[in-house]
Amino acid sequence: MAKLVLIIDDDPAQRRILAEIVRRLGYANRVVQGGAEALQVLAGPDQGSIALVLLDLVMPGMDGMDLLRRIAPASGGPPVIVQTANGSLDAAKAAMRAGAVDFLVKPTSSERLEISIRSALKIEALQGEISRIKRKAEGTLTLADLVLRADAMQRVVALGRRAAASNIPVLIEGESGVGKELIARAIQGESERRSRPFVVVNCGAIPEKLVESILFGHERGSFTGAVDRRIGKFQEADGGTLFLDEIGELPLDAQVKLLRALHDGEIDPVGAKKPIRVNLRLISATNRDMIQLVKEGKFREDLYYRLNVFPISVPPLRERLDDVPELARHFLARFAAEEGRRVTSIGAQALDLLTRYPWPGNVRQLENTMFRAVVLSDGYELTVHEFPQIAAQLDGFGASVATAPARPAPPVMLGAERTVPQTIALANGVLGIQAITDQGEIRPLEAMEADMIRLALGRYRGHMTEVAKRLGIGRSTLYRKMREFGLAPRPT
Repeated sequence: MAKLVLIIDDDPAQRRILAEIVRRLGYANRVVQGGAEALQVLAGPDQGSIALVLLDLVMPGMDGMDLLRRIAPASGGPPVIVQTANGSLDAAKAAMRAGAVDFLVKPTSSERLEISIRSALKIEALQGEISRIKRKAEGTLTLADLVLRADAMQRVVALGRRAAASNIPVLIEGESGVGKELIARAIQGESERRSRPFVVVNCGAIPEKLVESILFGHERGSFTGAVDRRIGKFQEADGGTLFLDEIGELPLDAQVKLLRALHDGEIDPVGAKKPIRVNLRLISATNRDMIQLVKEGKFREDLYYRLNVFPISVPPLRERLDDVPELARHFLARFAAEEGRRVTSIGAQALDLLTRYPWPGNVRQLENTMFRAVVLSDGYELTVHEFPQIAAQLDGFGASVATAPARPAPPVMLGAERTVPQTIALANGVLGIQAITDQGEIRPLEAMEADMIRLALGRYRGHMTEVAKRLGIGRSTLYRKMREFGLAPRPT
């Protein structure tokens, strides 16, 4: 279920105003009239989805201050913004001491409300992200910490919790970029091995000649170049979890040794005089069709059945688009903090754009898309103009792209009653460039030029040669202008 804002107010007009502001910020809302009804919502099935509470202090029945003390963030509740007609200093102090993140005096302007809501939502998102990062580093990340809202992921969560209750080998299957490693970490975080080592091995990235040494270790002098003793990944993971990513890429020779290690519970480091016993939990992952690899003789059948004791299939993002809004907000909070940007929300039309895109690169593609959008953003809200590549590709799939309605501006008179359009649009109507300001003035040429480069980068998928060709400039000129306009790619 998507994140929502709980509005608690006995004034119908105020409830409508707050609901509209929340909707403009791209969040769902739930409206209640009093404290007793609010407590039922906060204890009900929507409890985990409430990102923010807007609370009126003066209401019939339960007092707003009493309700605030019960739902304050200090007791694990969502952030609370308090509104009241009583603007006394004592009332403000009492509300802030009880845990409110902001105190607003009615009547409050919509601009002030928006700023307060944006700030509170940003705080909530950042706190959640910091908490996830901390638990991930400590090895205590759980399935409840993952951004999984779609019904299609509930089976994954249920299976993950069952797997965490035992030491059974788990095989996580799914396309590249769906988050298999994060699910593996969450399984360990809910198991008795939490806080113990979680060792990741990408089987597709290990040179074939070094597989045995990397997995099982080697003794000094056991082969040419072995100048020191090396501890293998199996020993590093002793007591914890070994995650073998892209297990289908493991060479056949290494598969034999892996099978023996799993069967006997001990490993033979290269050059060692005796085997070493290890106690670890094995989780493997693949984006390949393992049955097909077995049929083709590229993967041992006996090893496959030892790994595939408890399979978990993770659906691609296109089959769980309900996850997209919450994932987008999650990445927005993270990248806005990392890049020092003031953007705090995603517009409703931009969210609609993202939830209709099929995401062939899954969550990893969405993450990179949000990173780019945050870097491109200049305001407090991401719009469809920050997602030119997604808009262009979605249009190519035959879907109509929602764009913000053109803001009215007075025509500019040139000579014999000629008018200039306010927006210069692309031929396919996907996106446009604003030519005239809200005050009816021509925008600076430099700003228009920067917008043209942004559009070209999105239209031609960042292929610099093609972008320069279509803009009629040299590649060196293009790179120079990108640096001047702050469009240069982030250094790696």
